Amino acid sequence: MWEYTDKVKDHFINPRNVGFIDDFDGMGEVGSLACGDALKLTFKLDNENIISDAKFQTFGCASAIASSSALTEMIKGMPLDEAAKVTNDDIAKYLGGLPKEKMHCSVMGRDALEHAIANYRGEEVKEKEGEIVCECFGITNLEIERAVKESGLTTVEDVTDYVKAGGGCGNCHDRIREIIQEVSSQSITERQKMENLTNIQKIKLIEETLDREVKPALNKDGGDIELVDFNNGTVFVKLHGTCSNCASSHLTLKNYVETKIKDLVSPELVVEEVTQ
Repeated sequence: MWEYTDKVKDHFINPRNVGFIDDFDGMGEVGSLACGDALKLTFKLDNENIISDAKFQTFGCASAIASSSALTEMIKGMPLDEAAKVTNDDIAKYLGGLPKEKMHCSVMGRDALEHAIANYRGEEVKEKEGEIVCECFGITNLEIERAVKESGLTTVEDVTDYVKAGGGCGNCHDRIREIIQEVSSQSITERQKMENLTNIQKIKLIEETLDREVKPALNKDGGDIELVDFNNGTVFVKLHGTCSNCASSHLTLKNYVETKIKDLVSPELVVEEVTQ
């Protein structure tokens, strides 16, 4: 039997924000009854593009209900751009953790939020790209790659826990192992490239990434970021403007800035904020 935290139990027994917003600004639907999990998420924005209300309807287990409830609580009062950076790990951490076999429920919440934001922005939610690897649950190689990269998954069982792929007939297990190996090989190659750079070259690459990928997004909301130091794989930065006193600055730092640095420079790097 799985061990659930008190917070998971509370959000399952007393779920918050259940329902549907009729005059929603954004709506996202993911999953299917055939897969055993389905989630519909709606949200409403105020005049400052802050999520003033969020509601959900779900068909699923206790973890699905708790994850959906937690997600709506997390994003209420959050600027839309900050909400877009919420990850499935953030949802799990908010609940004090989820059994690894139930992490796919937090992934479903993350995906529903991404769909709802795309709906609000008038962006077409594309059909699944890539090759279908798991026929039982309709999971593609790109979805598996993303899960492996984001959560450091190393086994077929890990992938099943996070995205359900491989949890049916088992015919896709060999292909899942190949994808895990491919992602692992890419990480090793990127690490080797980084190790061959001088410290000055590393700093230059980090600065270029911040200037090109991070600063424009922060500048839109009146924020900014400065590279302070780089030492032993840690990138020290200082946040300025609205980012310096934002309640969600830690989310911005870890889920946006650090993710960009890991993706575009090296997966081994971590980002820490300098507050003085």
